[in-house]
Amino acid sequence: MNGLTREEGLAMLVAMMAVLIMTAFGTALILSSSSDTTIAGHFTAALEGGYAADAMLARGLDDLLGMDDWNPVVAGLLQSHWVDGPPTGARTLADGSSIDLSQVVNMAHCQRATACSPADIVEATSDRPWGANNPEWKLYAYGPLPAVLAGAAVDSRFYVLLLVGQGPAPNLLAVRAEAFGPRGAHAIVEATAGRTSNADGKDYNGPPVDAVKLLSWREVR
Repeated sequence: MNGLTREEGLAMLVAMMAVLIMTAFGTALILSSSSDTTIAGHFTAALEGGYAADAMLARGLDDLLGMDDWNPVVAGLLQSHWVDGPPTGARTLADGSSIDLSQVVNMAHCQRATACSPADIVEATSDRPWGANNPEWKLYAYGPLPAVLAGAAVDSRFYVLLLVGQGPAPNLLAVRAEAFGPRGAHAIVEATAGRTSNADGKDYNGPPVDAVKLLSWREVR
């Protein structure tokens, strides 16, 4: 009987160890699956954010490049009709988080949420290398991407903004598009555009005319 009891005890111990091992494997698989899902979600959100910022940039440039005079826009006297209220204050995103428009502008100027001094704005940095010619950003357009791209049947949870400023030289326009979305996704693209009057912009049968060119584009990280 004692032998049978020892065998039964050993069998129970082996069974318990097997259950613990299977539980550990199951937990590891669940955590791995959860991590993979989270990583995939962040990757998807980041990718969509880049597309959203590019879409805002393209939509804004299409509007801006049709203007004869950029001075009112650069001075902050003229805004797009793609706005969802005053150019300050908080905006609630689709996932319940929020951003503050004033803080977004401050971050563009000097990489901090609080107000930037004139010296901060003209400081030459890796992100703002033009020094005294750094753009003083003004909010031109901002709102949910589906509203900005009305009529395009866009299904997106991203909130987008377009900031404009004087470029590094006369007749150059600096533009900065930002997109904010779920899972903390945030994407930024910047570009410069300029006007020129030369052979590139003339009709074959007519005199030179003003041409507008996109001179640079970069993703800000």
